[in-house]
Amino acid sequence: QTHTVNIRLVTQADRGKGIVRPLDYTDVDGLITKERGIALVTTYADCVPLYFLDPVHEVIGLAHSGWRGTVMEMGRHMAEAMSENFNTRPEELIAAIGPAICSDCYQVGDDVARQFKEMEAGFSDFLEEIWEKGTLTGRGGSLPRVLRPGGVCGKYQLNLWLANLLILRKAGIPLERISVAD
Repeated sequence: QTHTVNIRLVTQADRGKGIVRPLDYTDVDGLITKERGIALVTTYADCVPLYFLDPVHEVIGLAHSGWRGTVMEMGRHMAEAMSENFNTRPEELIAAIGPAICSDCYQVGDDVARQFKEMEAGFSDFLEEIWEKGTLTGRGGSLPRVLRPGGVCGKYQLNLWLANLLILRKAGIPLERISVAD
């Protein structure tokens, strides 16, 4: 993974690439396919796996979304790529945000925090909806935040699960169709 929002349409010609055959492409962090019998595989460390299923058009997608992919809204790019290639409608998608680093463990500096502050400013309506439905809550049951002050001056704790949830919701995927791991 290269921390982009580049997405590849996977076909039968791609079967086995990266496992039994060499890859002939680079800089891809999202995969989509309608082909049966193809497993989509991406790798993660602390980054967030994003899973997508369009049961109407029988399409799947898998994306790697680290902080760079998240701030560039990888989830929205995936929904748009599925729409462009397969006529997927966001309200038909089922999405999941997989296991990743938690906000208690993920501390970032001012440079990264600034980008997320700008992003979060456009999500206030969705933050209220997430809090009201109890999907994710902040400390003490309060309104969840993408960023909260860290233990050191100039550092922040970053919640990638919440950031990706907001992006998927803004992309038009209904909250009840999005699952969040911990």
